Amino acid sequence: MKPCFAPGDPVRVRFAEPPGHCRTPYYLRGKRGVIERLIGTYPNPEQLAYHRIGVPYQPLYQVTFGFDAVWGRTEHNVTISAAIYQHWLEQSE
Repeated sequence: MKPCFAPGDPVRVRFAEPPGHCRTPYYLRGKRGVIERLIGTYPNPEQLAYHRIGVPYQPLYQVTFGFDAVWGRTEHNVTISAAIYQHWLEQSE
């Protein structure tokens, strides 16, 4: 799968509750962040967990979130960074 995002792009983590294995932290679902970098393209871990081959490969991004965007209160100069696969991300404003 081709990467859809570039550094600096605003994104939102999809809010979904799929059954079974999920690598995306629950506390980040529905939250807005910014793409920091493309880490690489890898087999989908949500497929690998069930002994499937993990295709199509998914781009994995480092996404940074403001502390207030995640926890609802401001902590100066504090951010949260997470590795999130592309199929969990959508464009944001």
